[in-house]
Amino acid sequence: MFVINCPYCGPRDEHEFGYGHEAHIARPTLEQQGTMSDAEWANYLFLRTNTKGVHFERWVHTKGCRRWFNVARHTVTHEILKVYKMGEPKPDISAENLPR
Repeated sequence: MFVINCPYCGPRDEHEFGYGHEAHIARPTLEQQGTMSDAEWANYLFLRTNTKGVHFERWVHTKGCRRWFNVARHTVTHEILKVYKMGEPKPDISAENLPR
């Protein structure tokens, strides 16, 4: 169990949240979608990074404010390195902040 610091409600137990998968994946425009092959569309829909280390994720506070936000989390230690609102740029997580 770990605590997630909701940027709107403050720190809460992880059980109040829902995982929304990888963050910062841009949806192809309608024009791009019209020219994509089936393989390219499948890659967009299904292929994700499987990082051992820092992973950028989307979470929703399902039992609180019901708002979405992003989390930079280390997949080995589950340490949350940064929580930031949707629409904010992906933070630069420097090596000095990583768990050892």
